[in-house]
Amino acid sequence: MFQRSISSYLSKAWGQFPVVVLTGARQVGKTTLARHFLPDADYVTLDILSEAEQARLTPMQFLGRHTRPVIIDEVQYAPSLFREIKILVDKDRRPGQFFLTGSQNFSLMKNVSESLAGRNAILHLPALGLPELALAPLPPLPSATSLTSASLVDEFLWRGGFPEFWKTPGLDRNLWFGSYVSTYLERDVRNVLNIGNLRDFNRLLRALALRAGQMLSYAALARDVGISPNTAKSWVSVLEASDQIFLLEPYHRQRNKSLIKSPKVYFCDTGLLTYLMGFNQPGEIASHALYGAIWENLVVSEVRKLFLSAGQRPPLWYWRTTEGHEVDLLVECAPESFVTVECKTAAQVSLSDYGHLKVFREEYGAGSVRKAYIACRTERAYPLSKDGVCEAVPLAGEDGVLGRI
Repeated sequence: MFQRSISSYLSKAWGQFPVVVLTGARQVGKTTLARHFLPDADYVTLDILSEAEQARLTPMQFLGRHTRPVIIDEVQYAPSLFREIKILVDKDRRPGQFFLTGSQNFSLMKNVSESLAGRNAILHLPALGLPELALAPLPPLPSATSLTSASLVDEFLWRGGFPEFWKTPGLDRNLWFGSYVSTYLERDVRNVLNIGNLRDFNRLLRALALRAGQMLSYAALARDVGISPNTAKSWVSVLEASDQIFLLEPYHRQRNKSLIKSPKVYFCDTGLLTYLMGFNQPGEIASHALYGAIWENLVVSEVRKLFLSAGQRPPLWYWRTTEGHEVDLLVECAPESFVTVECKTAAQVSLSDYGHLKVFREEYGAGSVRKAYIACRTERAYPLSKDGVCEAVPLAGEDGVLGRI
């Protein structure tokens, strides 16, 4: 059992609300966390067809079978449960009664917002993050006899954050991810959209992987896959709702510059990303032309996990002008006040590597940037500017980006 960063916020929510809803992609550890958090609670999963059918047809009888507190796994398969839970909660508003989990945000969040508004806390569990792994007693890995902070990052690029890869290091990565993608396609995607050609959808997944860290053009994506732009947009929205990818929106409060308005696409898990890109060995990543995009995906996704694990909506943006000036990541601390992050794969960087920061500060004022970090492969942080605003930092560790934001 990994100690999950979200646990403290989960305890707080459980003590205040009758219903806690935990969302997240399949295999990120929702069930493990729920059963560890409530070891004596009644438990039922709607992944079992007979249970889902009873919950759908006779929801009140189904709920009557289970004493509270109760954990209901994959609750999106029985939408009729939400109305009945609302009735029960309205009669008894004690906190800590229903712990619901789900991995399909389309149907799940629609029913939660319609039936349980004001009665529930909604938390989002991402895959394991680097800070969580750094605190865990990991078993020996086949590719690394001992893990330093740097080698943990390299392993993480290859394995990603699904707990199963770290509990069972000898898993066949390609076989596991191949099965994960197939199961996801067959079950989750077809439950949301009527997709006739799964081969096209698989091509879309791989095309998105090659666009990680880039601005998303639905027209170009559709052209490469051989589908319509509307179909591409619909499929991307399913991937986003199922926590396979996320879109980073541009910061576009207009001042003097012409700004880009398209989002950038990132994968929630770097293991899945590098699998879809076709890497077969961990050592292939650092020497590949796409290493910069993979590193940026890692940095942005790990910062995003920090906010999700604290129960917060990630206040993250990127900034880019039509002239090509860009800041990879803006973390908004207050209106027009940011921590900025640039992503570089080098171990040694200089202030010139952050050239577009000057343009950003000229646009929004020197006070708009509280701190500016270059997240790179250095082992120790070091200053880049005399005023102390800009520093080169590692990704993980106490003096890394993840320890400072």
